[in-house]
Amino acid sequence: MIGYLRGLVIERRSLGETSAELVVDTGGVGYRVLVPTDLAIAATPGDGEIALHVHTHVRESAITLYGFADPLARQCFELLLGAHGVGPSLALSLCSVYGPARLGEIVAGGDADALTLVPGVGKKTAARLILELKPSFDQLEAPLSIGTGALGAKSHSAMTEVSEALSQLGYASEEVRSVLRSLPTDESTEELLRLALRELAPRR
Repeated sequence: MIGYLRGLVIERRSLGETSAELVVDTGGVGYRVLVPTDLAIAATPGDGEIALHVHTHVRESAITLYGFADPLARQCFELLLGAHGVGPSLALSLCSVYGPARLGEIVAGGDADALTLVPGVGKKTAARLILELKPSFDQLEAPLSIGTGALGAKSHSAMTEVSEALSQLGYASEEVRSVLRSLPTDESTEELLRLALRELAPRR
């Protein structure tokens, strides 16, 4: 059971809007690891070592590695897997759209609408996830208020605020997800919102 990898990223490819695959060379062996999109963006092939905290998912037909920037992000992923009907793909999507800290806030506050911004999560599924996850997330309330994964609390918080602002302005979930993918990760909330609105304006 692999729990940690450190090595050079030699390949990176997108698997859609909320996941990517890295090939990490560790001691001459290349491990294929699925990671959240924000972590993939920060992992440039050939640009130094990367450290991944890994969840090994075993099925009859395959063994798949899921990598995260820190133990808290991995633990959050594993908590999501414990919810009924949540497989690795959906759990990874949730971790890509929201970092652990924001997911903790969403679950604690019962904000089902925020979860519907994640591809594959409808209103009924979001409401059920809130109910199922709250007991386990409550036990980790203090740690979950600290970590946020590869981009840090500021970036995740800014993206979340922009997402919520666009939703309140009447933009559909798919429009919001699409524009968020095109935004930089190192700007203020105000600048990100300005950029998002400028991109969305021609679509209306």
